[in-house]
Amino acid sequence: MKKRYVVLICSWLLCVAPVVSGESLQRKDLERGYPVVWEAPMKEKLIAITFDDGPDPIFSSQVLDVLKEHQAKATFFVVGEYAKMHPEIIKREIADGHEVGNHTFTHIDILKVSTSKLKKEIEKTERIIYREGEPELKLFRPPLGNISWPLVKMMEEKNYKVVLWSWHQDTRDWAGRGAGSMATQVLTNLRNGDIILFHDAGGDRTPTVQALKMILPKLKERGYKCVTVSELLKSHPTYKKWFFEPPFGN
Repeated sequence: MKKRYVVLICSWLLCVAPVVSGESLQRKDLERGYPVVWEAPMKEKLIAITFDDGPDPIFSSQVLDVLKEHQAKATFFVVGEYAKMHPEIIKREIADGHEVGNHTFTHIDILKVSTSKLKKEIEKTERIIYREGEPELKLFRPPLGNISWPLVKMMEEKNYKVVLWSWHQDTRDWAGRGAGSMATQVLTNLRNGDIILFHDAGGDRTPTVQALKMILPKLKERGYKCVTVSELLKSHPTYKKWFFEPPFGN
């Protein structure tokens, strides 16, 4: 009986606690519950390339040039303070047919801030990146890939979908890897429905740009198409039902 009361009290504290901090949820905690997306395995040869931490006045533009050259679409999870400084890049990303998602305003660790602080970070970024028009699907990627139950609850309330990346497609370009190494990783581990992680800001992203120049022609040769995350999810029967189709009976 006492054990039951302890469990109930702990559950209540989790719901009302003002701090998002706590142990980061693992993939196994979420795959059978709230649909946090890592990839969308499918028969079609579609993949989504994503970029975090931008926009950057130098490297984001170079990335966009390479994507345009190869007619590839991507999803950019942008940091609000940089989006505010470089709105022209956000406008170009949208104009070029790419997708823009929310990556907080100052790249905070969601496990170390209050829920009110996180909400403000998300809403400030939202006002900046969605002034071009409300997106069909609101996407959020937590910095560092950290997830907690309060975050999951907040995202559900705000109608955001949390998007991470395929475990085998984290290029770790932030760690100073060479372009050839990253290209080999992506192409060797390629699977239909992958979500690939790059960064277009936060340091010298010259190797990232060079890796893209190696990867994109090879993808085309293999019959792959690079699409936005939303387009990828629309092509997956389960995610399409969860994210795009109205509930039964509505």
